[in-house]
Amino acid sequence: MAVKMRLRRMGAKKKPFYRIIVADSRSPRDGRFIEEIGTYDPNLEPSAIKFNEEAARKWLANGAQPTDRVAKLLKTAGIQ
Repeated sequence: MAVKMRLRRMGAKKKPFYRIIVADSRSPRDGRFIEEIGTYDPNLEPSAIKFNEEAARKWLANGAQPTDRVAKLLKTAGIQ
């Protein structure tokens, strides 16, 4: 099973808010997921990024592949 760390879109129309999740790569964007490990709010200035660092490091060590955007957020947060 290929596991990915990716964004799940939440929030109202034109005001996106994202949850950073760990999910099977075959599941849909807003569908089933394994664990929620953080949040990302691009509406604030500067953007708000929050991670459960312990969970993020655990999933990276277990082989979860972050998407391009999540990899950038991890780097910004100093995790990867």
